[in-house]
Amino acid sequence: MADLKFTTDHEVVYIEGDLAWVGITEYAREALGDLVFVELPEVGKQVEKGSDVAVVESVKTAAEVYAPIDGEVVEVNEALESDFDLLSTPLEQGGWIAKLKISNAAQLEELMDRAAYDEYLKTVD
Repeated sequence: MADLKFTTDHEVVYIEGDLAWVGITEYAREALGDLVFVELPEVGKQVEKGSDVAVVESVKTAAEVYAPIDGEVVEVNEALESDFDLLSTPLEQGGWIAKLKISNAAQLEELMDRAAYDEYLKTVD
């Protein structure tokens, strides 16, 4: 899964055909601290880029996970409901939150690659 895309809101996306696997970055996970709850979206939900797709709650705060692109939720990672630590693992090892069927592939071009995201992180904090 080398071809990851990133958002300025610290979502990470892996593209597999017409599916986008959505999770949160290591930066976001570390900022949240100990997780206590993950609210998953409903399968079939239509999401627009920038809209809430999930909520991750920690002992510190609750954080929305935003849709990086327009799409339809086609699968959710139900294992997260009982194992929050999965969000600390790479997407392909269970660290994803939802899979979206991509509605507008052109939006993928607006996302950052790893190098651009790493540069962006230097401006955060």
